[in-house]
Amino acid sequence: MKDGRNFRDLPPTYIPMRNGIFYSVAASYAEEVGADYIIGGHNREDVEVFPDTSPAFFESFQKAIWAGSRLLGERRTTVLRPLQLKSKAEVVSLAAGLGVPLEHTWSCYREGSRHCGECEGCGKRAKAFSEAGVSDPLRRHRRSYDSGSRPALHFSSDILGVRQAYIG
Repeated sequence: MKDGRNFRDLPPTYIPMRNGIFYSVAASYAEEVGADYIIGGHNREDVEVFPDTSPAFFESFQKAIWAGSRLLGERRTTVLRPLQLKSKAEVVSLAAGLGVPLEHTWSCYREGSRHCGECEGCGKRAKAFSEAGVSDPLRRHRRSYDSGSRPALHFSSDILGVRQAYIG
């Protein structure tokens, strides 16, 4: 595996089971706080590269968290993926329409306080904003953000009266 032969058809950004790990952490936290939902922000394009964002993965993962946690099983804590059928451009359009502070979103695969503008994540971001007809506030303002301010896992104690943990 050291020579990369198992990853030859995958992008250099691929990390085995990365999303599965995030969702497992979210499930653990959901049990801790008594959340009804674990909400993920994966879109339909993610499945092309990341098998742990596929419907088959989530069908199995849902069963696993109910079997692996008495509390999640009793509570029927459910994994929701409201963006799973949307393209990246549709997600950007929806986010802009909802007033999401897109200047606080992160797409870059490289470390640093600014998007590099060159990696695959930055390229997909630029394409999505362009296709959505939305001006990317990071390009407009060229603002710098601390690398510590872009968490992959978010937790909310109470939204619409429902406790939840989500990945974004």
